[in-house]
This record gives sequence, structure tokens and C-alpha cells, in this order.
Amino acid sequence: MRLLAFLVALALPLTLATPASAAARSWNWGSVYSSDAKARAWGKVTVGKSGFTVTGSVRDTPGKACSWVIVRGQSAKNGRWKNVGFYNCRTGVGTFRRSFGYVLQMKVQVCRGTAYRPTGKCSKQRTIFTQGG
Repeated sequence: MRLLAFLVALALPLTLATPASAAARSWNWGSVYSSDAKARAWGKVTVGKSGFTVTGSVRDTPGKACSWVIVRGQSAKNGRWKNVGFYNCRTGVGTFRRSFGYVLQMKVQVCRGTAYRPTGKCSKQRTIFTQGG
């Protein structure tokens, strides 16, 4: 009986430990360039308790224009797309972070523009996350 109690005491902490799959999962997305290759963005998509978060960096090269990253997320509730833009007008790397809630898929596009809006020289939209993918 003591041996059984001893074995149960040894096994109990192992069964209560949090499995690795319960930790937050993330998907990295590599570099996406604007069509003139003067803007570049990269980052990752992370899933947590409150949904998906996209974080990343956007690099701007010297010049008169700004670099833009447009992130699109398709809502898992109603299927509608939510667009969010981030820009960097300083030479070097800037960072961004945005929560999207639960999404079916996410896409990213990198453009050149002004401090007010993207004006052109955009990359094609690239899928960075798909549900079940």
C-alpha cells in the first residue's frame, strides 16, 4: 500500500504539469518587400487567450517617402476584413503590434507612401496566417 501511495505521489506532479502545447503558439512570417524594394517588413503572429496578435518590424530606406505595412485580418465571427496600417518615415527599423481577436486568416502588404497614407509601389498581398494551416 505504501508503494502504491509513493508511486501516486511521484506521478501526480507529472500529470498536473502544463503541456508544451498549451503555451502560446506563434508563426513567423519572413520578409515582404515593396515593389521598389525600399520598404521591408517581417514579424510573427501569436495566438493567446484573447485571440491573435501580429507583431513585426518595418524598415525604411533613405528617401522622401515612408514605408507602410498594411495588415488585414478576417474575423472568425462575421467573416469581415479588418485593415490596419503602420508606417515608418525614419530611416531604419520601426516596430508595430496589433491584436485582432480571433481570425480565420491574416494577410500583409508592404507599400511606399506619405505620412498620411500609402501611395503606391505595393507588394502583392501575402498570407501570413490561415486557420488550420
